[in-house]
Amino acid sequence: MPFSTGRVCLPFFCCALFAQQIPRAPDGRPDLQGIWNNATLTPVERPAFFAGKATATDEEARVYEKRDLRHENEDKASAAVGGLDSEFTELRLELVRVGGVKHTSLIVDPPDGKVPALTPEASGRLAQRRRTAGGTDTAQQRPLAERCLLSLANSGGPPMMPAPQNANYQIVQTADAIMIMVEMVHDVRIIRIGGAHPPSNVRFWLGDSIGHWEGDTLVADTTNFREDTNFRGASGNLHVIERFTRLDGNSIFYKVTVDDPTTFTKNWTMEFPLISEPGPIYEYACHEGNYAMIDILTAARKADAAQNR
Repeated sequence: MPFSTGRVCLPFFCCALFAQQIPRAPDGRPDLQGIWNNATLTPVERPAFFAGKATATDEEARVYEKRDLRHENEDKASAAVGGLDSEFTELRLELVRVGGVKHTSLIVDPPDGKVPALTPEASGRLAQRRRTAGGTDTAQQRPLAERCLLSLANSGGPPMMPAPQNANYQIVQTADAIMIMVEMVHDVRIIRIGGAHPPSNVRFWLGDSIGHWEGDTLVADTTNFREDTNFRGASGNLHVIERFTRLDGNSIFYKVTVDDPTTFTKNWTMEFPLISEPGPIYEYACHEGNYAMIDILTAARKADAAQNR
């Protein structure tokens, strides 16, 4: 029979064995420290290949995994110079496994494995962003990841989304705070244990995270995001609830709920494991104002000049 630790149902452990295998910090809490990786082939949303199937047998998963890698390598090999194939992107090369079963999407709720529909307000907001984003008049018009302000694919989180490369995290834990350093762009998050969020006019790239323990699960509540963070079109009202449950010496179960009623018609939830890595995490030397940004804007000015001849 499955059992519950905190808020996570783990059908593949017994309570006594689970308690013995969890590394613990000096204060008795589960020890989340270490270097972790969340790379996976599993898409955020369920693909048509698995329509109506939340999980897959190992054989079904193998068929999809081979198909997905083949298509990825073909697409990227045929792209412009600098295209990245699966050898470079550091994917884990298989669908994520939760509770011993392969999952077909990171989204587990809604049951269809899809991001809920946008509200009319959000649709209008996104249309406006598309009209103004990606310009080359100033550096401020370029994407945040391109400017080295936030990680690609929102891997810095929250939510901490699997990225195609540099998908490592280092967690350092004390009784009062949890630090998560993201390999990509070297973003650093601090989850304070207890306390209150600052006033709503104080905003952060990664939001403001407050944690508490529910049994052996660390729950992180994050608000106060900047408007321009806009995770999947979200507004500054984005509210993210993460749950970290140490399963054993090699994995942490990560479950995250996205709440933004001004953007999505309902909340949605993802889950996947963080897998232990030996490390170390190397420097990701990316900073705003790097020479690539100068090259992009210089090329745009030359294109403008050519059009005006």
